Amino acid sequence: MTSEQLAWKIRRHGVEMTHLSGGSHIGAILSVADIIAVLYSGVMNVSPETAESPERDRFILSKGHAGAAVYAALAENGFFDVGELVTHYQNGSRLSGHVSHYVPGVDLSTGSLGHGLSVGAGMAYAGLKDNKSYNVYVVLGDGECDEGSVWEAAMFASHYGLSNLTAIVDYNKMQSMDFCEKTISLGTLAAKWEAFGWNTVEINGNNHGELKKAFSKRFDNSKPKVIIANTVKGFGIKFMENDILWHYRFPHDGWEYDLAVSELHKSKPDGVEDIYTPNGVGEPVVPENADIYNDHTTSATWKPTWRENSEGGKE
Repeated sequence: MTSEQLAWKIRRHGVEMTHLSGGSHIGAILSVADIIAVLYSGVMNVSPETAESPERDRFILSKGHAGAAVYAALAENGFFDVGELVTHYQNGSRLSGHVSHYVPGVDLSTGSLGHGLSVGAGMAYAGLKDNKSYNVYVVLGDGECDEGSVWEAAMFASHYGLSNLTAIVDYNKMQSMDFCEKTISLGTLAAKWEAFGWNTVEINGNNHGELKKAFSKRFDNSKPKVIIANTVKGFGIKFMENDILWHYRFPHDGWEYDLAVSELHKSKPDGVEDIYTPNGVGEPVVPENADIYNDHTTSATWKPTWRENSEGGKE
């Protein structure tokens, strides 16, 4: 399976999984899908047969709320049955909303943002101390980079020259309820990582060619590496792109689900089967008053006059 085919399947599974469960974070799942697909399509040395090997590569999705993307990649690579994906977020399912180490192929339960890089740095440090050949890959969110623990781990990794550690920042420019720049400005993110002593490369994180080139690029082998992957939140489904509404909302029955599936079918690669709607869903009927392309960030609705008192003065 090519990385492009896997990325499409991750997106399609993600839509179905959040639709059936009423779970959140489809926007994050869509933005990180290409990164996950490239990692699981030849970059990482990991497979169901080597899942317990001390020499296998380690992977941590620090932005654990996008865990459906990892579950889909693991299922499609044979770690567990694809049919289990529809239990995502359901009571009693091991496929919890945030990624869980109870799932075959998952190295760390995540979801408390700011922890993944610290654990990944520890894994990488242990590997160097034990003369192991494995590499450690950690995917972080850009909003997660507000956490001080991320930069403490970055200093640790640089100090100990963890050349077997690669961080990938899913830089979709949105977090929680708004744009990152409106929440806490990250400034020039690549320059920050460079200042912390990391090999740094900035790319289009939704472009598989650029991702593969970044993962294979040779750097100073005395430093850890970070890939600043510029992505689009909700990438692949136009009405979800760059709309913070889809950080929390799921595709509801009706036009939301139908339009999401229809848009994905327009970009379906050759040789890929949609196990949920093999023939698509026909032409979606979108209500005339459907608010699907407006800015749903908090900054779009916030007005600087909200603090005015009844006399028209400022509080």
